[in-house]
Amino acid sequence: MTKKLLRWLLTILFRVKLTGMDHYRLAGERVLIVANHSSYLDPLLLWAFLPDEVTFAINTEIARQWWIQPALRFARVFAMDPQQPLSIKSLTNFLREDRKAVIFPEGRITVTGALMKVYDGAALVAERSGAAILPIRIDGAQYTPVSRLHGVVRLRWFPPITLNILPPRDLTHPAGADAHERRHRMGLMLTDIMTDMMFETGNHQQTLFAALLDARRIHGGGHSVLEDISRKPMSYNGLIAQTLALGRKLAALTPPGGHIGLLLPNANVSVSVLLGLQLNGRTPAMMNFGAGLKNLQSTCRTADIKTFITSRRFVINAKLESVVEALALDLHVIFLEDLRESITGKDKLWALIGCLSASFWYQKRQRQRAHDPAVILFTSGSEGDPKGVVLSHGNLLANREQLAARLDLNAQDTILNALPMFHAFGLTAGTLLPLLYGMRTFLYPSPLHYRIIPEIAYDLNATILFGTNTFLQGYAKHAHPYDFYSVRYVFAGAEKLQDDTRRLWVDKFGLRVLEGYGTTETSPILTANTPMFYREGTVGRFMPGIDWQLEEVQGVLEGGRLHVAGPNIMLGYLRPEKPGVLEPPVSRFGHGWYDTGDIVTVDNEGFVTIAGRVKRFAKIGGEMISLTAVEEIANRTWPGHLHAALAMSDPRKGERIILITAFQDAHRSDFARAAQTLGYSELFIPRDIFFTKELPLLGSGKVDYPALALSLPSTAEMV
Repeated sequence: MTKKLLRWLLTILFRVKLTGMDHYRLAGERVLIVANHSSYLDPLLLWAFLPDEVTFAINTEIARQWWIQPALRFARVFAMDPQQPLSIKSLTNFLREDRKAVIFPEGRITVTGALMKVYDGAALVAERSGAAILPIRIDGAQYTPVSRLHGVVRLRWFPPITLNILPPRDLTHPAGADAHERRHRMGLMLTDIMTDMMFETGNHQQTLFAALLDARRIHGGGHSVLEDISRKPMSYNGLIAQTLALGRKLAALTPPGGHIGLLLPNANVSVSVLLGLQLNGRTPAMMNFGAGLKNLQSTCRTADIKTFITSRRFVINAKLESVVEALALDLHVIFLEDLRESITGKDKLWALIGCLSASFWYQKRQRQRAHDPAVILFTSGSEGDPKGVVLSHGNLLANREQLAARLDLNAQDTILNALPMFHAFGLTAGTLLPLLYGMRTFLYPSPLHYRIIPEIAYDLNATILFGTNTFLQGYAKHAHPYDFYSVRYVFAGAEKLQDDTRRLWVDKFGLRVLEGYGTTETSPILTANTPMFYREGTVGRFMPGIDWQLEEVQGVLEGGRLHVAGPNIMLGYLRPEKPGVLEPPVSRFGHGWYDTGDIVTVDNEGFVTIAGRVKRFAKIGGEMISLTAVEEIANRTWPGHLHAALAMSDPRKGERIILITAFQDAHRSDFARAAQTLGYSELFIPRDIFFTKELPLLGSGKVDYPALALSLPSTAEMV
């Protein structure tokens, strides 16, 4: 009777939903239930809504607290210390009697809103007892006053709560491991189960605008989330109202279902235009304004773009007048200044009413679904003409959920994003992730302002910074040691993080740069180092929800060619030779799989190391030599300078390696000594070394290898 009464009361107050009861029944009798710990309500929720009389394994210290004493009168409690062998043995024996027990593997209530450290004791209990692990996600209780997120998120008395029961899992015994390693690996498996649970219960089967409305509901319409160099913060309500107003005007000027180019910098209004086009059934195509006229014309043809949106002020400031004039010969141009002038008081009133009532009308009138195209990005063009990459709403939101499952990001964070939104890293991680999680985001228009960006970080009290190796090195060299005093995390991607950059950030600012890896085609993030799982020299572990396979490559002794599948994999390519025609991803492993073209190794804990792109290997004497490794040797030999390795045809050995460097005093003998010290064979030593004052770079900071190869005879001299 007490249980039924409590269930009725909780249902009335919190509109509790229970999903996945089929998984509960499938788990059997001997079950260890593992749940995230979001509030003091958690044990009551599970006791009231799970059908059996389960036993709660609770830390002995928590069991002594006054607030848990009333619950102990009704529920069966097994007090234990997860670090004590006798406690683990007792719980193991208890489960062997075909019983069910609940444990919170984090050992404490979250103070970040994300998963805390997962103790490995629960994993040992499951493995030794032979119990199935049944993950349960408690979602919503973290927003109640009985959580420990005071000052972290907006709390309210009775938010809706969902209990998600996921399919049961078994732990596989790690072969060939000693006791210490076995315990560590079992704990890692349990952490992955918990992380997968957090991702799989996230909502990425919706549109970006629906996710924006969810974020407003959680954090409040007046919560400021965007700011740019105009220094005018924008709240959720302001963003939604501007999105509606601009979207309505753009719908009248553009064809339904059309691909509309965006030639805009990082700014509040750029986000509104992006969302406004999506809301009205158009697909925004993010044009790389640093790519040059030829590449811009190529991308417009590839994506069948007939209209693009830009700003006169931006065009003048970026000195793009001649580029826009040339594009305007074939395309229709919409200037934001003209659009703003056409917005009347009546339009503003309509947008305001629409903003305040959006939660009611959007679900009824929305035309888009999660699988529909949300945005078109373009590859860098480093391996030929840029390809269009079509990403769905679900792709982008899945990658957001994958990141959130691994990182402790919350609404108290301030993001400084100078990576352009035409870059997948800048769009997903730098803009959409913080926007949809209530984080204040400052959008800066150029990552190349090495002196200004550290000052802005200091002024904003920024806590999170995104960048590439090139950009992070530039900021570190020009910043005052106290400029990044408030920064918690620095993330690097898009190019390999060099050792001298990593050391510079540690020595000067006391910050560990967290390197990740991804591609535009994967929305973009595939792997990342995190504060909880970090290994220097790697790009971290795979995001939850990613399936991966390694294809053997002839001549490559370690690792293989990486193929991936998952909810963040693109809808497909738009190729220059087939403009406007979507080509879904497929690889040798089947439809839906994407061939990254990268050679990687994966260790026994899942940490990934990039050897280089398949196209960035030279075949010398039958052996595949990584040009990325050659560049790494050069970086170790002459740190602080840019270097690029190229493979050239050679009549005797098939191919030869040349190195182009911005270090004038580079000598082949110095390189050879460094290669020997680092354990590389003579095959890694370039045949020739050339000096050039500066190497051509793409907008992401990567070396533009095709441009370098074309300009080599005229711009470089042999050293």
